[in-house]
Amino acid sequence: MNEEIKRILKMVEEVKLTSSQASELIEALKEKESETEQSKAAGSRYLKVNIKSHNGKNINLKLPVKFIRGIIKATGKLPVHINGNHELDMKVISEAIENDITGKIVELNSDEGDYVEVIIE
Repeated sequence: MNEEIKRILKMVEEVKLTSSQASELIEALKEKESETEQSKAAGSRYLKVNIKSHNGKNINLKLPVKFIRGIIKATGKLPVHINGNHELDMKVISEAIENDITGKIVELNSDEGDYVEVIIE
């Protein structure tokens, strides 16, 4: 990024850009660098959902966080529907993903004996 900033400053020096235009370009470069860093960090992380049903059925789901972020960006939410009397707050999971939080995000035990945990690793 330093090379790009040097080029922008050179263009200001040569009066090809105003200081305001240069400032906007530098901010855009910083935002792009931040997005790239987040994308790299998300690329190696996973969202895991483990479900243990009272009837003995188990589900273990593991998805790349990068994929989940794409879903959130495209739809504005996580398209998940939970049946039963318990509620899983998808907003908490979305915020954890967007804020790069890791560890156990949700742990839920139903009255029927079902167990659900959501982990970001």
